[in-house]
Amino acid sequence: MNVAFIPVRGGSKSIPLKNIRPICGKPLVYWTMKAACGCRAIDRVYIATDSDEIRAIAEGFITGTEKELFAKAEVISRSAESASDTASTESAMLEFAEKHDFDNIVLIQATSPLLQAKDLDKGFEAFNSDGTDSVLSVVRQKRFNWKTGENGFAIPTNYKTEDRPRRQDFEGYLVENGAFYITGKSLLQKTGIRISGNIKAVEMPEDSFFEIDEPDDWMIIEALMKKNGLAESGPEIPEIKMFLTDCDGCLTDGGMYYSENGDELKKFNTRDGVGFRLLREHGILTGILTGEKVKLNERRAEKLKIDILEPACTDKLGTARKLCEKFGISLENVCYVGDDLIDVDLIRAAGFGTAPSDAAPKAKEAADYITETPGGRGVIREVAEFILEKSK
Repeated sequence: MNVAFIPVRGGSKSIPLKNIRPICGKPLVYWTMKAACGCRAIDRVYIATDSDEIRAIAEGFITGTEKELFAKAEVISRSAESASDTASTESAMLEFAEKHDFDNIVLIQATSPLLQAKDLDKGFEAFNSDGTDSVLSVVRQKRFNWKTGENGFAIPTNYKTEDRPRRQDFEGYLVENGAFYITGKSLLQKTGIRISGNIKAVEMPEDSFFEIDEPDDWMIIEALMKKNGLAESGPEIPEIKMFLTDCDGCLTDGGMYYSENGDELKKFNTRDGVGFRLLREHGILTGILTGEKVKLNERRAEKLKIDILEPACTDKLGTARKLCEKFGISLENVCYVGDDLIDVDLIRAAGFGTAPSDAAPKAKEAADYITETPGGRGVIREVAEFILEKSK
């Protein structure tokens, strides 16, 4: 049996929770899960994570609108030790091998969203050839390399200055792109390393040289994905069955107003009422998750005919999960609008997470879609119309 192993941890330092940050309208891990599930040679795809947020999103793909595509996939846990900053990828692979039965394993890096099923098919074709023990993915680079010699002067390492080849005649050299590695279980456990023995290299397109390690890589790879037709330029939206929103900063401008008598006042926008009506007319459940428990919010929810009101809500993601279980809905089919730190986890986990234009930076970073309007100025109406237009 051939299995794919995709390790995704929540503790990335350069780009926090980068494995579920949206790229071309989908969380990063979506693209390698899709490639692995589309490979004919792979029987089972395992996503190993230490993060509840990543688990929720990956499981949302498996149970959501594209569940047939992800039928091979399963989310499993990995230990804190194998997900630490100092742990090697091999430690996660060996931990997995101890607990699961399989013959061969392909390690897939979630940071390589340019990977496609056809690349993995080529990989297993090479792996199944006589005498091959392991396979890795590479790209061919045609660059002239130099190094500094003992005397401090630069010298070329892969060509002669007096015989400089034309690029089209230059064979170049092969470089790992980190997309995938294939080996046998017995060899992995014997050597403790991802590839060993007789190794074959499978070339991928030169664009796939890039991996996502730093924020600048994100822009480069997203542009390459669009250029290569791997994704649409706009955010993709799953079928939305439940629409949830925070109150202050989304339905209101976040301001606190007081009358001369000390009464608390809030400013809502009538356009949002139309947004909720449009959602109801399309059979979408609506709800408000708010940290406050005040009569003002109750009266506004009643006037808007909101289906769900969760006051004094301090765990937005946990509450959303309970609501999904109650109504038989996957998180993949939930839209959430939030504006502050307490909302970030649910923005990331929801199938379509959104934030107002004046939301906290971390909320906007986690969002699939950022509205043109600020909180309290018709954010719900804008998101509702965007969803319904995309669903036509």
